[in-house]
Amino acid sequence: MVKRTQVYQFHEKHGHIVDYAGYELPVWFEGIIPECKTVRTRIGLFDVSHMGRIMVEGENAENFLNSLTTNDVSLLDVGQGHYSLLCKPDGGIIDDLTVFRTHDEQYLVVYNAANREKNWNWLREHRQADVTIKDRSDESAMFAVQGPKASELLHDISNTRLGEIEKYWGREVRVDHLTCFVTRSGYTGEDGFEIYVWKTTVERPSDALEVWNKILSTGERYGLKPIGLGARDVLRLEAGMCLYGNDIDEQTSPVEARLNFAVRLDKEMDFVGRTSIKQLKEHGPKRVRTGFRIVDKGIPRQGQAIVSDQASIGKVTSGTLSPTLGIGIGMGYTPPGSSKLGQSFEIMIRDRKVAAEVVKLPFYQRKSEETVLVMGKEMGSQEFRDRYSRSETLMTTN
Repeated sequence: MVKRTQVYQFHEKHGHIVDYAGYELPVWFEGIIPECKTVRTRIGLFDVSHMGRIMVEGENAENFLNSLTTNDVSLLDVGQGHYSLLCKPDGGIIDDLTVFRTHDEQYLVVYNAANREKNWNWLREHRQADVTIKDRSDESAMFAVQGPKASELLHDISNTRLGEIEKYWGREVRVDHLTCFVTRSGYTGEDGFEIYVWKTTVERPSDALEVWNKILSTGERYGLKPIGLGARDVLRLEAGMCLYGNDIDEQTSPVEARLNFAVRLDKEMDFVGRTSIKQLKEHGPKRVRTGFRIVDKGIPRQGQAIVSDQASIGKVTSGTLSPTLGIGIGMGYTPPGSSKLGQSFEIMIRDRKVAAEVVKLPFYQRKSEETVLVMGKEMGSQEFRDRYSRSETLMTTN
């Protein structure tokens, strides 16, 4: 049975609805290109309530999470979070997730919508004594606000500035009469925040709708727009971030995916997959996640072959025509020898080979509100806007 989020009535009225991860969600409102531009230059609002949210608490909660996730939970202070992974004994990635320590013995764990049941079952199967796990996914809403104007908007709705919350930290705020939890992480390459509205369900969505509408109305002065799944996927790819099911899965090791920053092999607590991950890191993987840009004209797509010297050396896992850069970009897995910066290979697009060059990830990274880093080049705000104008033309002609 297809599910809906607490603000579905807004999506139904204003968005183009598709089935995603068992939910009816908007793939776009105004359009993928203008929505990408809105997030990069102003501010966008995403409904991510379909994602999984669980609370883990108890005297043994820290050890429990440390035994299953790759990062070191013991290093988290109250209010602090980090990016981490759930892995199988062979090192394959069950899912990627974020963990926030909300109280001394309580943690908020957020993971992908498509893996909600799988992750829940895995955690319950390995649950230890003195640990309580509660699924809060269906009794809470989660919205993401991303873009250069996010700080001003957060202040207007909660009297809290984004600068008061460090990256990968969270705190409670008041939005009118409601107490909400706000974290600062993001999935787009822009700065911004996630806001969690508790005790709201699809059947009784009033609190969620109140916060959603508050963000929309307050954000009008900053050019805020609602953003759909399509733009979210393009933005995360420009930011060089993985999408589960495309770029990482249970047959992929964190070493291959170049996610070693989220793996603490030196932590005291042993964790599922540690031995396999350590061995692969020591011996070296046969393939690694590689970012590339298209040199010729063409748009890379998932599943297309990566070719070198007439032989297939891998497949594209994510690809698109970047609205920010105005060129085709993508990621895929190639042998380490073919993944060095500046190296060339070809992408099989339809029936022709198109030249591509290995580049550093992320493709896009914001440095400040006045400058951005695009493909390693620092650009002023006016040059960035000019690039957007050209990229919109490219998107309509390719």
